[in-house]
Amino acid sequence: MPVERCCFLPALSTAPLEATPVASGIWLLCVVSVLSLGGCGIFKKETADTSQEAGGDKTATSSMPVLELKVAAPGPLDDLLAKNLDLAQVNRLARGEPLQEGEFERLLNAAPAQARALLQTKGFFNPEVKVEREPGDPPLVLVTVDPGPITVVGSVDLEVEGPLRDAADAGDTRAKRVASDVLSKWRLTRGTPFEASAWSSAKSGVTARMRADAYVLADWERTQARVDASTQSAALSGTVASGPLFRTGEIQVDGLDRQDVQTVRNIADFPSGVPATETLLLDFQERLQKSGLFTSAVVTLKPEDADPLATPVSVRVAEQKVQEATVGIGYSANLGVRGTLEHVHTRPFGYPFILRNRFEIAQVEQRWDGELSTQTLPGLYRNLIGWGYSRVESDTDVVTSGRVRAGRAQETKRISRLGFLEAERSITTSALGRQTSDAVSAHYHGIWRKVDDQLLPTDGRVWTGQLGGGYATSNPGDKGPFIRAYAKLDAFKPFAGNWFFQGRLEAGQVFVRDDVIVPESMRFRAGGDNSVRGYGYRKLTPQINGVDTGGKVLLTASAEVARPILASIPELWGAAFLDVGRAADNWGDYKPAIGVGVGVRFRSPVGPLKLDLAYGEETQQFRIHLTVGVAF
Repeated sequence: MPVERCCFLPALSTAPLEATPVASGIWLLCVVSVLSLGGCGIFKKETADTSQEAGGDKTATSSMPVLELKVAAPGPLDDLLAKNLDLAQVNRLARGEPLQEGEFERLLNAAPAQARALLQTKGFFNPEVKVEREPGDPPLVLVTVDPGPITVVGSVDLEVEGPLRDAADAGDTRAKRVASDVLSKWRLTRGTPFEASAWSSAKSGVTARMRADAYVLADWERTQARVDASTQSAALSGTVASGPLFRTGEIQVDGLDRQDVQTVRNIADFPSGVPATETLLLDFQERLQKSGLFTSAVVTLKPEDADPLATPVSVRVAEQKVQEATVGIGYSANLGVRGTLEHVHTRPFGYPFILRNRFEIAQVEQRWDGELSTQTLPGLYRNLIGWGYSRVESDTDVVTSGRVRAGRAQETKRISRLGFLEAERSITTSALGRQTSDAVSAHYHGIWRKVDDQLLPTDGRVWTGQLGGGYATSNPGDKGPFIRAYAKLDAFKPFAGNWFFQGRLEAGQVFVRDDVIVPESMRFRAGGDNSVRGYGYRKLTPQINGVDTGGKVLLTASAEVARPILASIPELWGAAFLDVGRAADNWGDYKPAIGVGVGVRFRSPVGPLKLDLAYGEETQQFRIHLTVGVAF
């Protein structure tokens, strides 16, 4: 015989909600209760024998709907109800079994209260819900909802207690800032819609910020949301207990085999006793990952049973291989096909140094760059010696140069600095003959970044500055002192929906007598992929009897707008651009060349791949610029 059992849903009140997790969670009981329907026996069951005797196809039977549910509600509320009402679960749980009339009526009677409970989570506390049953096979159930006005936040009263409050009251600047952030960055401000999910998210946001600011045990001591359904307003209040401020203690490193623990501590770049903020630890982790010494690094705090004034910092690393070689092949309109080989040794001669050598061979350029540097020293500095050789061929000349340098570098998240002494010789061979130039000089280079993403920036700016000077000897020519200055600004800005702007402005000048020729690497040439598109690589430069020579002054600018082409491929962008500029011997001879064009970009995980079609106003010709490279 069929077995019948009943289960009942709790009655839900539409009175003002008050105090918290219990009130805001009552509605969940309705949804959770759905899971018990299979055990409540709300459907008429038949024995296995009866089913088999009927010879029915179970697969076909299970697909037969018991009822049809339609929800009429504005906006996303219809989807909320259509997915979460008990009536929406019947077809799935019934599996084609007939629904008893008593259970059908119970579900119909429970639906308004369930709907109101669900709507309350979205801020609607005075809804009108109508449930109608219409005959049919299967029967149709129509749920019509008028949600009424949404409830908004009427008042907010938040308090911070504990060591954070004590420190702020005592005048501690940092504590005052953190306490102020709790109030100023509260997400559910007066007049905003009140929803259960937003209320939960706002509370989580407060504790997350406090924990990120080294109050690791911060948690809510009391929260309350009092909803007045008659005025559709919510009064929010709460007290958050900060717990103690956690400060860094000993750095404990696991995973080292060949590298030195002191190098890891140098990369940390913070002393014991500083607040153990999330930013501090993440920056430390990022520097470890970028050091070239480790394949992975994880930095965490160990607050369990620890002294808050000296909390151990746990570092787990996996070391990079001592030696590693990378081979690459690529193509650009500037250099044509090119191949690269880079070799890195992270423990040369058994000492904590890094030895790098990079070889590049292209159709018009061959280059070798090398560097031997210390691993990270205190203050994120490195001492280094470097060397290089290059041969660059153009339509009118061939420039060969070699250099050696010694200096000191510093790499931080926002700033890269390099100061060095350098000796260089360059030899230029052209139809004009052979030109040699030697120089001994001192330089300072810096890059200052403030962008949202260093690899694929869309907002922010990057400043590049170079200043150097020394003494040069040229043949033919004379000898004498010189000063070289260079600056560049790259700017990125989103605007007007899904459009993005990218701009560049660069300028440079070599201050030297006309009869003194500095090495080619210290002079300027323009034109090509990353300069003025629409012209050949390094072609916008002074000429003597048709032979290209490096200029003493440089000024270029670029403006580009871009946006995604297809919503289905957000990494594929279209772009339009305008480039102007050139290099010259002096500002009196300067006349900017103009290039305009369009292109596409693919924003890959290793950087943007670019294809541009540019028109050069001076040459009245189109030119394709392609930059793409793949490492393997």
